[in-house]
Amino acid sequence: MILLEAIGLRYAWPGTKAAAVLTPGQRNEALAGASLAVRQGTRLALLGGNGSGKSTLLLHLNGTLRPAMGEVRWQGRMLDYSRRGLAALRQSVALVFQDPDDQLFAGTLAQDVSFGPLNLGLDAAEAARRVATALAAVGLAELGALPPHMLSHGQRKRAAIAGALAMHPAVLVLDEPTAGLDPEGIDILLDHLDALHGQGMTVVFSTHDLRLARHWANEVAMMRQGQVIAHGAAERVLYDARVIAAAGLQSRRFAEADRAGPPRKDPAWLS
Repeated sequence: MILLEAIGLRYAWPGTKAAAVLTPGQRNEALAGASLAVRQGTRLALLGGNGSGKSTLLLHLNGTLRPAMGEVRWQGRMLDYSRRGLAALRQSVALVFQDPDDQLFAGTLAQDVSFGPLNLGLDAAEAARRVATALAAVGLAELGALPPHMLSHGQRKRAAIAGALAMHPAVLVLDEPTAGLDPEGIDILLDHLDALHGQGMTVVFSTHDLRLARHWANEVAMMRQGQVIAHGAAERVLYDARVIAAAGLQSRRFAEADRAGPPRKDPAWLS
């Protein structure tokens, strides 16, 4: 079942030439006809190099941005971009920014996570229950009284996710969730995402890390120049050398080294 769908999205950031006149193939379009289908229960990785349009596409999935052309559908219906419509959508599709400091703003972690539920009109007791559940889900149950700036970068990443989880979304959308994390931080984050997915949550995340996508995603969409150039099962897309090269995700130097085989061992170094 397709929960969320982007169809032929075209978008240029304000102030660019393409924002005034959208024509096919303009280089400065952030999205140039991008389409994407998010199926219920999937773990979908959106891959592409810098400037390929990954973040811009994610910002369309919860209505933060509105396309100049094309449309986004939630459960088969076009998005309602009214204030009320977007509020309803964002209860179902929660977006977590790449930089947690763009999302965390309150005096304490618990206050930050409670912001969304309270704005839904929930009473204080229900909001508190949601805060406790969300913080526990990301391993921060004991840190609710701390101000966000006292947390590590990895903890702030998980705190931003907790704020999204408190809305009880069906789809969790994460922009570069592992950026800036060390290997241990990545393992901790993925453990929590594993648990959330195991509870039925659909997860969409952007990355340029092929290893991460191979390890965690079951579906992959490749982007280049504002378009989705391939989308399918991870085991098919991620091992298609032509698609990876087209998406600009393989270094020319490394590709040449791979074709040449392993470097010759110098006996002097082994003596």
